[in-house]
Amino acid sequence: MPQLGLHPTKALLRSAEIYDYMKHARAYGLKCDNPGIDFTAIVDRSRKVSKQLAGGVSHLLKKNKVTVLEGRGVLKSAGVVTVTGKAAGDYAAKHIIVATGARPRAAPGLEPDGKLVWTYFEALKPDALPKKLLVIGSGAIGIEFASFYHSMGAEVTVVEVMDQIMPVEDADISALARKAMEKRGLNIITSAKVTGLKRGANDVTATVEDAKGVKTDIKIDRVISAVGVEGNIEDLGLEALGVKTDRGCITIDGFGRTNVPGIYAIGDVAGPPMLAHKAEHEGAICVEAIAGLNPHAMDKLKIPGCTYCNPSVASVGLTEAAARAAGHKVKVGKFPFIGNGKAIALGEPEGMVKTVFDAKTGQLLGAHMVGAEVTELIQGFVIAMGLETTEEDLMHAVFPHPTLSEMMHESVLAAYGRAIHF
Repeated sequence: MPQLGLHPTKALLRSAEIYDYMKHARAYGLKCDNPGIDFTAIVDRSRKVSKQLAGGVSHLLKKNKVTVLEGRGVLKSAGVVTVTGKAAGDYAAKHIIVATGARPRAAPGLEPDGKLVWTYFEALKPDALPKKLLVIGSGAIGIEFASFYHSMGAEVTVVEVMDQIMPVEDADISALARKAMEKRGLNIITSAKVTGLKRGANDVTATVEDAKGVKTDIKIDRVISAVGVEGNIEDLGLEALGVKTDRGCITIDGFGRTNVPGIYAIGDVAGPPMLAHKAEHEGAICVEAIAGLNPHAMDKLKIPGCTYCNPSVASVGLTEAAARAAGHKVKVGKFPFIGNGKAIALGEPEGMVKTVFDAKTGQLLGAHMVGAEVTELIQGFVIAMGLETTEEDLMHAVFPHPTLSEMMHESVLAAYGRAIHF
């Protein structure tokens, strides 16, 4: 649902991005002295964006003659859903797709309360800007909110239990992103965990334990718990029908089919990666399979991931470490933003594009980026992987000049010792 997080978050981050540019206007020869924020207006704008997009979805449902039943549905049998509420009744269908989404996971002892300890729901529409904020977890949700609130002026600390922020990303990309964030003033603590929260009337004292067991207390105004999400699988009738689940998600094949004929699942409830574009594609594959159109099965390695922090991060396929662990001998190309003319003209010299190839076959195994506009660039490599292009195909592609996309070309050339501009 667009109103729950994706688009409102991006609206908030857009305001933060513009505010950052305003604060550095003189670097572009412009005057914008003492810029300020209207935090309430920023949040209100994000809600308007959400409302507009939700209305668009409703319009599309009506346009395509989709009947929406208001209520709570439970699987009565493999072919019947019982609805309670406004549209109460039993509804029969040969094919039933479960798409109930996911909710924030609550870590034991760190449970959100909606006031002092937030999930992303509360973080999207706060009553006021906290002066000091702790973010537990540095996945996409955590690091995006950390980036937003820091840009707004909050003192932000991020605690991550793994040894790098954004643990699913390539180590080089994560390290460069961390360096840039710390340069901007974010306080990042990795290989550490929050072991307790002492809640006051309007503040929280968090106990952080590092890898050596040393504990430190941090006093903050608010906490955002961003330790992941889990599928909404409860009270749906899945157990009674014998639908298999695993680690809080429904188990499916590459076409959305569960182990029970006629029951399907798509989106977050069907497991990672829990991304909107994965859910959309999964839905298309599922209904095409039901319609007998023989679609290709979902290939999760070709699903891009984008994190809209500052600097942005985007990736698709295997990281260098994962490729090596899978037994590939690899060739790796890296090209920095500082070597790209458009990046320098934009005033965005921090970043990198990295590609990973199979050394024997030339197959593109993965692509990873950090820097300005990388969430728009990554799709080029997604298409390349989908078409199974080799390094030779990519080397001979012509990229327009001057563009940020030239770094994609240069990273491919760099993997084979042929980079031109660095």
